[in-house]
Amino acid sequence: MFGLKNFFKAAIFLSLLGGLTLYIIRQIQYQSDIMPFEQYNPPSTLIVEENPITKAKYPFIDVHNHQFDMPLKDLSKLTAEMDSLNMAFMVNLSGFRGLYLKECLDNVKENAPNRFGLFVNLDWEEIDSPDFMENNLAILRKAKEDGAIGLKVYKGLGLTDVDSNGKRISIDDERLDPIWEACGELGFPVLIHSAEPASFWLPKDKNNERWLELKQKPSRYRDPKKIPSFESILAEQHHIFKKHPNTTFINAHLGWMGNDLTRLGNHLDSYPNVMTEIGAVLAELGRQPRSARQFFIDYQDRILFGKDSYNVAEYYTYFRVLETKDEYFNYYRKRHAFWKMYGLDLPDTVLRKLYYKNALRILPSIDSSLLPID
Repeated sequence: MFGLKNFFKAAIFLSLLGGLTLYIIRQIQYQSDIMPFEQYNPPSTLIVEENPITKAKYPFIDVHNHQFDMPLKDLSKLTAEMDSLNMAFMVNLSGFRGLYLKECLDNVKENAPNRFGLFVNLDWEEIDSPDFMENNLAILRKAKEDGAIGLKVYKGLGLTDVDSNGKRISIDDERLDPIWEACGELGFPVLIHSAEPASFWLPKDKNNERWLELKQKPSRYRDPKKIPSFESILAEQHHIFKKHPNTTFINAHLGWMGNDLTRLGNHLDSYPNVMTEIGAVLAELGRQPRSARQFFIDYQDRILFGKDSYNVAEYYTYFRVLETKDEYFNYYRKRHAFWKMYGLDLPDTVLRKLYYKNALRILPSIDSSLLPID
């Protein structure tokens, strides 16, 4: 009897051991089939018409670009690249808080006249200095005199810029009102980037559409316990639009409302002094081609072409989304868009306004001889 009992124990043990071994083997096999999501990028088997474009249909003005090395940059290579894209004019938003502005402008005047415009930047964290307003108004006036054409406000204002007491500076801090007013008087459009995609404030989990970007760029996460909410930052920005109707504002990146074009349309209806631009948010438009096409038609006088980070090949995707009827093609950066793009096939009248006419209207110092007359 004792031997039979041991036999059953041994049989049960071996059965459990065998089951555990099989489980481990299956787990190893399963794990070997797993790949990181960022590596999963299968070529599509879809057979559809393809119309890749490497040159815009019309000459265009890029109102949102960054050339941080412009004081010493050899502009001949850059202008050759611009010509290959049909880019007639580039706005460099990196105006160095006035420090190297004249050096940038001198380089342009000597080596590429009529091809570049510069927006000046300001240091908001000096807000408590006794001469803050006097100095910054002087910077704006001198920038205008030297040939700058606008003011660029980086996202730090409202997000991370702090005063001498370490307190966050709100976008609508009343101490900044004279600057917005001065820009209106000088004819300086204010291209202002406020907040970031709303998903950056959400939990970093499977329900977050920007999970991959937050994984690859963890510093972009905005902890709602430490950073004001997305909606509160937008409210501060919209407050200055309302408060300064004589100043033209360019709400960068579709105001981070590209995923809700009805809201963006209502926003533009509410603030007639506001334009917007498409830099770094093309992926929002390319996944909703019917809605986006109608939006461009309805607000064709209010949208500017912008790219943001400079990369020649990435412009090709912009042209393809804006100009073609193509279906189901890749965006150029997976962390921004793991989904596919579709062409908007914009009418020529809308393309001309987007590419250059709207920019000429608010930046009249641009030499229009570089652009079509129609």
